[in-house]
Amino acid sequence: MTRIRFRPRAFNIPYHRNDESDSRMAKSLDRKAGKAAGKTPEVTQGTASTDGPLWVLENRRRRLISRRRFAQRMGFAIGLSGVLMLCGLAIGMLGYAHFENLSWTDAYLNAAMILSGMGPVHDIRTEAGKIFAGSYAIFSGFIIIIATGVILAPVFHRVLHRFHMEESGKD
Repeated sequence: MTRIRFRPRAFNIPYHRNDESDSRMAKSLDRKAGKAAGKTPEVTQGTASTDGPLWVLENRRRRLISRRRFAQRMGFAIGLSGVLMLCGLAIGMLGYAHFENLSWTDAYLNAAMILSGMGPVHDIRTEAGKIFAGSYAIFSGFIIIIATGVILAPVFHRVLHRFHMEESGKD
């Protein structure tokens, strides 16, 4: 089995590992490569990461990922923020149905309007409903901010990554 040595680009100093960690690293890389027939995949600094999870962003020493991989990452981010919004909507529906005794459609309407930033449709009559509505409005604001951040994070990362690549290419 061949040894894999990683060299940090900036320092050009070999990163030494003991034999046990070399064999663990090689086994891990074999698993990631689809258990290639006894071949250890070539690991080079500066290649794009395409085998990791979608939520793990590449560092500045790696190449920019392909447009297809970026589209997958954006799809994952949009899906994640959609799940976050649905969870927030479900919490609002449950709260309005419980505290204000609204029907499910009216609870959905109130929760969706507050979550989208429009404001409640029905008048709030109970004290517990008023406390819930205020708390849910604050919660909804945080949900919107977090969902926007989740969607925009891959875009900002790609722009900054490209900027750093162009900047390092001028040296």
